[in-house]
Order: sequence, then structure tokens, then C-alpha cells
Amino acid sequence: MTWLLNIFRKWWRRRVERRFLKCLESEAAEEFLELLLKLMSLAFKIDEDFQRNMKGFTGRYQFRSVDNSVTIAAVFTGKGLKVKERLIPDADVSVIFKDGKSLMNYLLATDRDILRLMLNNEVVLKGNINYMLKFGYMANHLQLALTGRLP
Repeated sequence: MTWLLNIFRKWWRRRVERRFLKCLESEAAEEFLELLLKLMSLAFKIDEDFQRNMKGFTGRYQFRSVDNSVTIAAVFTGKGLKVKERLIPDADVSVIFKDGKSLMNYLLATDRDILRLMLNNEVVLKGNINYMLKFGYMANHLQLALTGRLP
């Protein structure tokens, strides 16, 4: 009977470890997205090229995971960007990622091809896809500026 108990303990430990790693992955993805959005907000205040691209732009973005372990909202007001760690009503576009890993794959990708992620069932978009294209452009602009590769 102890061998059965040992098998159960091993199975339970692996299950708990997987859940723990999933939680860490979701938290890291949320923190990384929040950092990216705060950098965008800062860039809007100090980068003239970035200001020109965002000036007058209003939009409400909701980024979340399917299980809502990641919930970040970005609200562009025309004069800046506000980042919120919660679900917001009436988002112009909601980006629902399968999990934290899918979100990190999108954020760390050099091409940020949202359509590829949709085809691979890693993300679901609800709302106006043009807002996601605008976000991809802004995120790429910021990435190129930070790496010194902005033309």
C-alpha cells in the first residue's frame, strides 16, 4: 500500500509544481507587459517621434489571459497612457491570450505577428483589429528606440 501512496505523492508533487510554474509564468508576463506599457507612457512624454504617432490617439486595450490570471488595461487618452491592473469595461479591443507563455511569445517577438498567434490558437481578439496593429507599431517603435536601431 505504501508504494501506491508514494506514486500518489509523486503525482501530486508534479501537479503542484506545474501549477506553481504556471502562476510564476503568468505573473512574469503581467509584470513584463505592465513595464512595456509604462515605458510607452514615458516615451510619450519625452520622445517627439513617439508623441507624433500617439498625439490625439484614444483607445482602450484589455490584455488578459483566458483564466484572468493576467489582467492589464492600457487606456490611451490622446494626451498620454494610463496603465491599470484590472479588467476595464468597453475596451476597443480585448486581447485574450491562452496563457502567460503565449503573452510572452507575443511581447518578445521581433515581428509581433498577431495573425500568426490567432492562427495558432494562442490568442483571441475581440473588437477592432486596427487597434492591435497600432499597438504593434508603437511597441516596435519603442523596442527599436531602446535598442538604438530606430531609423
